Amino acid sequence: MAGRGDWPVADAVGTVVLDYEARHRRRIRLVCDNETPVLLDLEKATALRDGDGLALEGGGWVAVQAAAEDLVEVTCGTAHDLHRIAWHLGNRHCPAAIEAESILIRRDHVIEEMLRGIGAAVKPVMAPFDPERG
Repeated sequence: MAGRGDWPVADAVGTVVLDYEARHRRRIRLVCDNETPVLLDLEKATALRDGDGLALEGGGWVAVQAAAEDLVEVTCGTAHDLHRIAWHLGNRHCPAAIEAESILIRRDHVIEEMLRGIGAAVKPVMAPFDPERG
């Protein structure tokens, strides 16, 4: 496995499109976009990221692409309020992708109601999910 920019993209023989949950695995059977089956068999569970490459035993690479997922974009009126929202999400161990002026989280009606209750705006979006690692 190699990170984005650390593998020869021109040698990719296929692409696997995976959501957030499917990108954090140790062992899983995958099927590339060209229907080539691939067995991911790593020593330990690893979080794959969009743009990573998986080296094949027989040569070549498989590109990892993050799938668009049903998310919520959380915004606030001020940076201070957004920081406060980030604290509340972290306190609940909620995976979150921190953007310049928003936070992306997976859909959860309980969390969404809590966020609205403390002044955040929530908007459903479809986008790849790559939360902060911790």
